[in-house]
Amino acid sequence: MRFLLRPGWLAFIALVVGFAVACYTLLAPWQFGREEQREAQERAIATADATPPVPLAQLVPPGSAVTPELQWRQVTITGGYLPGGEAVVRLRTLDGKPAVEVLTPMRLDDGRVVAVDRGLAPVTDSGAVPAYPAPPDGTVTVTARLQPDQPDPSQRPVVRGSGMGTGPPQLYATDSRVLATTAGMDLVPGVLLLTADQPGVLAPVPVGPTVADAAPFTNFSYALQWLTFGLIALVALGYFIRLEMLQRRPGGRRSRRAEMRRALAGDDLAEGPEPAATGAAADREGPAAD
Repeated sequence: MRFLLRPGWLAFIALVVGFAVACYTLLAPWQFGREEQREAQERAIATADATPPVPLAQLVPPGSAVTPELQWRQVTITGGYLPGGEAVVRLRTLDGKPAVEVLTPMRLDDGRVVAVDRGLAPVTDSGAVPAYPAPPDGTVTVTARLQPDQPDPSQRPVVRGSGMGTGPPQLYATDSRVLATTAGMDLVPGVLLLTADQPGVLAPVPVGPTVADAAPFTNFSYALQWLTFGLIALVALGYFIRLEMLQRRPGGRRSRRAEMRRALAGDDLAEGPEPAATGAAADREGPAAD
């Protein structure tokens, strides 16, 4: 077993054990956690769908914000769109093609301003904001879903005009705080997603898990795969160690190779019988023997 102390074997063992530990402590729990999040999201959406819409002031009174506990709840709001403060969110997709997400402020009857997500518009010219229908004028009443702000993890700056086409400011996340900066007005923290068939809606933003995540037990099966990979790695390590031990036994492949190397080097001749005398040496010894 001393061969296990060689640098190559130590590195190999550390790699395999490290991978197995990562499978059981990081990768599999991560997938189990995603499965729980997906199930919790589906339950929240189902509960929101079963609950009739209520006025926004009942869930988000003045001075408060949209919290994660209120996500997906349906509310009704009445007010007028403010297209002058509109912005779009980049790097979105619609039916597998590039799109933007349109955020338009709306001033409510109580004087507050909220960020309304009117939905998605397809991008036809790379780098330029597409043309999409303007929101209706006047006072409208719409039904929307509540969603907390989703800040950009990379904190990328707002894109304006030159180099990326003309039009409204371009954001990287549905964040009412960034929209408040570009629009120059105070907004209620949070975003309201318009549902289908509402005044000013474009292509509604899909609600719930994506198609890939919506498959039942997807993340659960991924977690089981990581657990299996970790077990396979440990079993393979044991197999390779056993194989090395068998090869190092007398008569094993490595033992036979070592004997062959000694034979080619002539080391085995030193241990054999002395060779018989030949030629002149034999003739000189002959008379003496007589």
